[in-house]
Amino acid sequence: MNPDQPGKLTFETAAQHASTEVPVFPPACRAAEVRQQLAGRQYESASHVIVCEQRKFLGVVRIEDLLAAAADTPLNDLMDREAPVVAPGVDQEVAAWHAVRNGESALTVVDREGHFAGVIPPHRLLAVLLSEHEEDLSRLGGFTKSTHVARATSEEPVERRFRHRIPWLVVGLGGALLAADFVGWFESQLQHTVMLAFFIPGIVYLADAVGTQTETVVVRGLSVGVSMQRMVKRELLTGLAIGFALAVIAGPLVWWRWEQADVALCVGLSVFAACSTATVAAMALPSLLDRFGLDPAFGSGPLATVIQDLLSILIYFGIASAVVQ
Repeated sequence: MNPDQPGKLTFETAAQHASTEVPVFPPACRAAEVRQQLAGRQYESASHVIVCEQRKFLGVVRIEDLLAAAADTPLNDLMDREAPVVAPGVDQEVAAWHAVRNGESALTVVDREGHFAGVIPPHRLLAVLLSEHEEDLSRLGGFTKSTHVARATSEEPVERRFRHRIPWLVVGLGGALLAADFVGWFESQLQHTVMLAFFIPGIVYLADAVGTQTETVVVRGLSVGVSMQRMVKRELLTGLAIGFALAVIAGPLVWWRWEQADVALCVGLSVFAACSTATVAAMALPSLLDRFGLDPAFGSGPLATVIQDLLSILIYFGIASAVVQ
């Protein structure tokens, strides 16, 4: 692939981007002589003149300084001895940001012995920055680990978009029908205490909301390379704390508003249990999808929602059967 095309870079290190087709002169060479030798010659980049003594890198002279210098001024007096350099094996993104932080449009690559290995020209630095920027955005957005795949996903035709998304939503439709069956299993409890039906949407919504928050954190974490082991403990504790807090709020409010202690206890316990299990499901599914090579951004949301809804209904009516008189 052409390294000059943004988004299609196949290089990864500074050395792979470096070019030796740049002007190189000894420090004693004078400005007029350098300008004369530059005329009529074509370089890949001539924004900087590299100053070397027997391959030993000494510094750089910006083309602006060279053009403005007096004719008899030696490069030794014009060169920047503190010009930023990178080693050949440095990652391309690190190299590009090193140039940006130092206000340089090009970056010199120097090996361990201090020998000149090439210059990363401005157009390649720009391509690296653009490619890495797009990749970081796609990762943080939770699409895919690959910028190329993320771009293809964003630009794919309607037919392919449909085929990628509809299977998960069909699974969701099946889950909705199954949820209706679950509610039907507890018809006797509903007939005995109609008020139980009032809280089904609330229990399901809270579990979905907690699960969605966890999914977002996990999918983004996986996309930027954070291991599941580093997220599990904190997310589990967070889910338990959120479930407990919501239960403490919901239970007393239901008791105060409807004056039925058993229903209030049922709602409080159900909120705690549903939110806690939603956290577990929301962590497990993106990890499994990622392990099997499927895009968590497409599948984890619909599939986790179905599982969370079904679990929430079972938890709610299971607790209601034991608590509500």
